[in-house]
Amino acid sequence: MTAPTNYAQLTGTYTLDPTHTRIGFVARHAMVTKVRGAFNEFTGTARIDGENPEKSSATVSIKANSIDTRNADRDAHLRSNDFLQMDEHPEITFTSTEIKQTGEDTFDVTGDLTIKGVTKQVTIPFTYEGTAQDPFGNTRVGFEGLTVINRKDYGITWNAALETGGVLVSDKVTLEFEVSAVKNA
Repeated sequence: MTAPTNYAQLTGTYTLDPTHTRIGFVARHAMVTKVRGAFNEFTGTARIDGENPEKSSATVSIKANSIDTRNADRDAHLRSNDFLQMDEHPEITFTSTEIKQTGEDTFDVTGDLTIKGVTKQVTIPFTYEGTAQDPFGNTRVGFEGLTVINRKDYGITWNAALETGGVLVSDKVTLEFEVSAVKNA
């Protein structure tokens, strides 16, 4: 993997590779441990302007019912009206509104995150991880980022009090993005 000497050579439109990309989350459970999960079905496009990164853009659409925490009962509860209401709101979306280069290989991607029909602006700091040619001759780029949201901001308010004090599910949820995207021909 070699980093380009300048970002100009990255200019183009890229498609997220769902088999090499992870869109995950972490929430505290019972105040003592973390539950990790991911969404297994999503699509996304990034338009990179290497000479003017602020003219770049990104969109992602996630199937809410593809939530996977490696526990079928918990996943069913997360899909229910207590949490994601996936029958009414089958998709979680993100559309960038601003991209700002903050360092040599870091970028703040700000945009509209819509969960359960509620749209809020979030900023996700991303690190450019590099570029590579894959065995099929495709140009791949990698980015990683994470941000913390409050699920209550999106109308996800279900919880249960614990006998020992505290609650079953934290309000704060960390969203994790490990992105591999392939340059379109």
